[in-house]
Amino acid sequence: MVKITKPAQAGTVESNDIMVTVAPAESGSGIVVELTSPVIKKYGKQICAVIEKTAKDCGIQDALVNANDKGALDCTIEARVKTAIARACAGEAK
Repeated sequence: MVKITKPAQAGTVESNDIMVTVAPAESGSGIVVELTSPVIKKYGKQICAVIEKTAKDCGIQDALVNANDKGALDCTIEARVKTAIARACAGEAK
């Protein structure tokens, strides 16, 4: 299990990108995603699913994830989540 030790972010708020911020959460709270997006009604569930799956694949069990989407593709979302998690866990022994 990987633990997030500090808040970190990745990405931008430019078109076709997503800014992802991850922060520590209480143990047992799970992965909580707060999403802002102009396409939330159509793609909100998919975006949240990609964020949660990527975080779980990275070994994260508890985290607060704030995502400000501007039309990013799934591969971009995945890359931003992985980068934010790597920054938030920097220095942790693995």
